[in-house]
Amino acid sequence: MGSRQVSNRDWQGKRITVAGLGVSGISAARALAGLGASVTVVDGGDSEAHRGRAAHLAELGVAVRLGDADTLPEGTDLVVTSPGWKPSSPLFEAAAQAGVDVVGDVEVAWRLRGPDAAPWLAITGTNGKTTTTRMLASILSAAGLRTAAIGNIGTPIVDVVTGEEKYDVLAVELSSYQLHWAPSLRAHSAAVLNLAPDHLDWHGSMEAYAADKGRIYEGNTVACVYNAADPATEDLVREADVEEGCRAIGFTLGAPGPSQLGVVDGILVDRAFVANRHKHAQELAEVADVNPPAPHNIANALAAAALARAFGVAPAAVRDGLRAFRPDAHRIEHVADVAQVAYVDDSKATNTHAAQASLAAYEPIVWIAGGLAKGAAFDELVAESAKRLRGVVLIGADRALIREALARHAPEVPVVDLDRTDTGAMSAAVAEAARLARPGDTVLLAPACASMDMFADYNKRGEAFADAVRALAAERA
Repeated sequence: MGSRQVSNRDWQGKRITVAGLGVSGISAARALAGLGASVTVVDGGDSEAHRGRAAHLAELGVAVRLGDADTLPEGTDLVVTSPGWKPSSPLFEAAAQAGVDVVGDVEVAWRLRGPDAAPWLAITGTNGKTTTTRMLASILSAAGLRTAAIGNIGTPIVDVVTGEEKYDVLAVELSSYQLHWAPSLRAHSAAVLNLAPDHLDWHGSMEAYAADKGRIYEGNTVACVYNAADPATEDLVREADVEEGCRAIGFTLGAPGPSQLGVVDGILVDRAFVANRHKHAQELAEVADVNPPAPHNIANALAAAALARAFGVAPAAVRDGLRAFRPDAHRIEHVADVAQVAYVDDSKATNTHAAQASLAAYEPIVWIAGGLAKGAAFDELVAESAKRLRGVVLIGADRALIREALARHAPEVPVVDLDRTDTGAMSAAVAEAARLARPGDTVLLAPACASMDMFADYNKRGEAFADAVRALAAERA
């Protein structure tokens, strides 16, 4: 992607250390070197792939130090970190001792915006961020606006804000990691979709995690969108320092009150951005326009609609954008029906909050679950979902934690515990689930755990599930 003119006054000659040789680190290093900064990238890895990336950056005048990510290069004026690096990393402790600020690629992108920069509509939350961001971009496009879904997805955010293409507005997904390192960010409007314990090993506590999520509301000018069913998100709005006139806008799966969006008789309605919100509501779309129309996905659609309406988008564009939207793979994706049993892939449900939303969308269920628990507890999830379960097939390193929760809260539910991690494990799990299922049931892969004990990522886990289901369908055809 080419570059348009960006002022380099603040970057010329500045000595910047970039932490991490991943996609966002390379993007930041390339952009900052192009603005005249003296850039050094540090990374603890020293593989052939690392050396290849280092060679590419060296051609741009960027120094790369491999195999040592702990030592702060002498004379560093600013550290730019990749999102996953923990605040407790030795490099950042050294920076703090030297009085050097640490920021992330989102902060760099925000500082690099030109004078005609597109406003940001920002989205965060424990679950649903990517889907909601892409829904929002679809709605904005349906309104005829030049937009892109960026941030924690797609093209690196620094590349977008420094590129030649001009946008009217940007749909920006932001993780808690990114928000932690983005103190200057001030969005036009923003949404926190939900809050549940996640990444606590990185943030240190639920309070710190929530506080980083809440940063997305700081300085909002038009709307702070929150989940009426999740009081913690509204608390973050109350605590935020926003521009005068910025409004709190709730979304709910029930009938909306004034200044809310919600659902009435299968219709998504707006009682926030209408002339007389105390007496009138504006129809936006039908529940059937949301794909798929699972409860948590309808909530995603309402959040996207709220942000679009805050930007002035017409109701018809909300409907058209939702109709045009197609979810990414492995997000409550229907794979096939086999012997009158539906097989659904929600491999993206990598934590208990996401799995709970997925389990709430179906009944009865044969649940395939397990993997790396990341410190999670499963009692609440199992207790709330027990009545929906026909049976459970457990896989992965931490499956015993789920098995124990099932014994406590759903002792009557049949459980198959698969003690294997080979490439055929998912096929065995699907076969066991098919044995437990009856016509009308749903076999649901919603692991509530990360995948890296058995698979490269949740995509590979979902692909293995889908391949096993298709093989089962062929076998029974």
